Amino acid sequence: MKKTRVFLLILLISISLLLASQYLLDTDYFWHIKAGEYMFNNGILTHDVFSWFMYGKYWMSHEWLFEIILYSLKLVFGDYHIIVYAFICLSLLFLILFSLNREGYSKNIFYTLLFLVLFVTMAFGFVQARPHLFSYSLLALTIYLCLDLYKNKDSKKIYFLPLITIIWANVHGGSSNLSYLLCGLFLVCGFCNFKLRKIESERISKKQIYRYLLVIILCMIGVCINIHGFKMFIYPYENILDTTMLKNIAEWQPTSYMVMYHHVYYVYLLFIIITMLISSKKIKLIDLMLLVIGAYLGLRSVRFWLYSPIMMSFIIFDYVKEFKVSSKIIYIFSGLIPIILGISIYSFINRNITYTLNISNDVVKIIEEVKPKRLFNTYDYGGELIYHNIPVFIDGRADLYSKYSLKDYFDVSNLRNNYEEIINKYNFDYLIVSKRYEMYNYFKNNPEYELIYKDKKLGIYKKTVN
Repeated sequence: MKKTRVFLLILLISISLLLASQYLLDTDYFWHIKAGEYMFNNGILTHDVFSWFMYGKYWMSHEWLFEIILYSLKLVFGDYHIIVYAFICLSLLFLILFSLNREGYSKNIFYTLLFLVLFVTMAFGFVQARPHLFSYSLLALTIYLCLDLYKNKDSKKIYFLPLITIIWANVHGGSSNLSYLLCGLFLVCGFCNFKLRKIESERISKKQIYRYLLVIILCMIGVCINIHGFKMFIYPYENILDTTMLKNIAEWQPTSYMVMYHHVYYVYLLFIIITMLISSKKIKLIDLMLLVIGAYLGLRSVRFWLYSPIMMSFIIFDYVKEFKVSSKIIYIFSGLIPIILGISIYSFINRNITYTLNISNDVVKIIEEVKPKRLFNTYDYGGELIYHNIPVFIDGRADLYSKYSLKDYFDVSNLRNNYEEIINKYNFDYLIVSKRYEMYNYFKNNPEYELIYKDKKLGIYKKTVN
């Protein structure tokens, strides 16, 4: 058993390095790092300073602490700061999952490896320089603390949860409400006492109920301990009700069986469901509810995929039969570690580290020369323009723009509704337009605009008629 645990621990750290070396650069990174730089030098932002249209408007900078940390890592590690950040976050997550449930991970090495394969396959698309990587560890701790009290009526570890909530509210405030919501789920399930075929639930003691209630209240207060106060408490619910963001922002799109790479999530869910169904053990109501909620979140949006395997890491191994293996099998499996490390090192050495996605140096130079006052840019280009100190019309902070210009932007970019009136309303003097949008040809064929630059991805238009 000891050899199995050592093998798994080293394997998990190796996987962390592999995932970190394969990180994805996304457009939000650019405004995150720029916000971190600004706050590192000038203090915490609560109003926009990056958009010419939104300048001075209130901004719910719910990830401010993450952004300062990311910029600090850049100061220390230079171009490798994203790899360092990803490795730290992933290692922390796996250490939490393994150290708090090492018996479960070690009881059946074959099942654990299958679980990790699915986990890692899903994780590849989410290794980015964004705060969700750190949130995963906070989610894991939340589940552990809530579950520990559920299993042990005398446990006092749950009182650490409000502190975790405060950290969460400042690193990734948009997700921090999960602490009291999940705590509430354990409380509700704890009121139930029944047996229904394979599902069962036992009522928890009054002491446990009181502790859950107290911690829920403290976590609600904890969410409000940040630079935005009570606004952070209602912020996630406002986003959930924002239909413009839900319909148009890619990361909020639901999981679809029509998309090939989404199939891995369906395979994972099927794997977990079959495990619970074929197990000789009764399915506890709280375990079933965590599975249902994790599945609902993952199916609702791809950005929540990893929530489910993180939550199930503390549960699913209870439904797996113990299967002891010989030291010889462990040694054979240990051959995976040098292979994973080799791939990681090879990727690290041969990776061309660049911090650009769409905007070339030529584009930046032109914009700096013409100095537009009312620049239009497509959504994906906003972060990179901010990175180059160019005031934007819109960027990845969709929540900032949703009450003002987000709908206008999507109407113009898709040439729908009254898009010509919207264009006249903002009176753009220069426009950076992706060739992927219909609007590129609209401006190309409009005599009021002149194409002054184009490359494989975009074109820059100048308005010639006032």
